[in-house]
Amino acid sequence: MPYPVEVINLDSYGNPALSWARAETALTAGPASRTYFLGTTRPDGRPHAAGVGAVWLDGRLYIVSGPNTRKSRNLAANPACTVSASCLGIDLVLEGEARRITDPTILERVAAHYRSVGWPAEVRGTAFTAPYSAPSAGPPPWQLYVLEPRSVVGVGGAEPPGATRWRFA
Repeated sequence: MPYPVEVINLDSYGNPALSWARAETALTAGPASRTYFLGTTRPDGRPHAAGVGAVWLDGRLYIVSGPNTRKSRNLAANPACTVSASCLGIDLVLEGEARRITDPTILERVAAHYRSVGWPAEVRGTAFTAPYSAPSAGPPPWQLYVLEPRSVVGVGGAEPPGATRWRFA
């Protein structure tokens, strides 16, 4: 992901803007250091939120979801979404559109990354399979989505404090 094209300091206490490097470091930290929640919109306009398995790789957030889950059906109808990440020392909300990945090269690269962090994902056709996934994911195969954020809001929960919005082209 390129560097932000705009940095907006949201802190009302006079603290300086947080650095994008701090946010990106938090996103790339080990899987035990954060929890992700995907926010989508149901066809009738009601919101939906669900915990997801996700990894930050090459400036993008990759999300795994079962094809028949509410979140996957919502993304098929409306790709606009948010992903909230509670990371060590900083909370982040990523906003953008998620799209399904079916390219075998990207699928294998992301599956290899998942394996490196402890989830034994394998590529089967245009999706993932593994001996297990989240209890709510349903049986394999699981689809892969990518979110290239248009904006990210970060709130420092540890020193240095602050709140910042980063916008991307």
